[in-house]
Amino acid sequence: MSFSNTFDTTNTGPGVSNREDLTDVLTILAPEETPVLSSADRQRASATNVEWTVDALSAPVTAGVAEGADVTAFTDQFSGRARLGNRIQKFRRDYMVSDLQEAVDSVGPAKIAQAEAKAIRELKRDIEATLCSNNSPSTEDGAGSVNAMRGLGQWLETTANTGGAGVPTDVPATFRTPTASVQNAAANFTESAFNTLITSIFTVTGNTNNLMLVADTALRRDISDFARTGFDTNNGTNPGVRTVNYDGGSGEIKLAVDLYQSDHGVVSIVNANPDCMPSTQSSYTGYVVNPEYYGVHELIPMGSTRLPNLGGGERGFVDCALTLGVYHPGAHGKIFS
Repeated sequence: MSFSNTFDTTNTGPGVSNREDLTDVLTILAPEETPVLSSADRQRASATNVEWTVDALSAPVTAGVAEGADVTAFTDQFSGRARLGNRIQKFRRDYMVSDLQEAVDSVGPAKIAQAEAKAIRELKRDIEATLCSNNSPSTEDGAGSVNAMRGLGQWLETTANTGGAGVPTDVPATFRTPTASVQNAAANFTESAFNTLITSIFTVTGNTNNLMLVADTALRRDISDFARTGFDTNNGTNPGVRTVNYDGGSGEIKLAVDLYQSDHGVVSIVNANPDCMPSTQSSYTGYVVNPEYYGVHELIPMGSTRLPNLGGGERGFVDCALTLGVYHPGAHGKIFS
């Protein structure tokens, strides 16, 4: 004996008239935070090559001056100045929606305004990934090479680039990132190595505040492990027990580290966007930056341009042109694996 059912939608019967239950919810799962871009000071650029000057103080002198001694030699106080720079890079994302799609009802919805908003979100991630990259600068030549900025990963190198890895030779040795400010995390980043890096930055800037560590996932876990004083894997009946620094007056045990206070600097710990860290490195990557000593220079601010509808539907693009200014590579540090 036949009966009415919901699964037979190809033949005549009640199944063909069942309504769909499509909720008006659209979910996009992707990391969107841009901590390096968001914390950078914004400057206005007026050329495709943005430059700035750096200088340094001479070493302190402790010797005295003889009574009655005349000044017979003079110092050029500006002989140590250098000019650094970075190329403006253009970013663009396009979007379009057909005329029929614009007319129908859809979940989300999927209209031209939503397409534009999504393109802007993607553009911000493009910028963050480029700022955090190991990219080398390049200059537009009309023959395939385009203007591209030098990424933070290459700015924070200790040796000159002579054909391999390293910071380009246009950064004088005096202003390069000190060796101790670049730490190899391998598979386990220690608290001692972190303090060595912070102290190295302090010897350059003399500043004990305003540092920020933008840490990828594995590195962030290692930093949080600083709150754990031990990990016993051979405990017999109860293996894997951690010894934790615990304040008995508190009602909770906090294992995450958001603010690290050392002898030579206070560092706020923030999560990096895992999609925007250098793809050639592992998740043990991180940048210790001082926002006072880097910024973003905008030649073309982020904006949207609508293009003519030629019959198929609305379309346009979002774009901007900017570069990264690292005002003193020695004021920052890098952790890599």
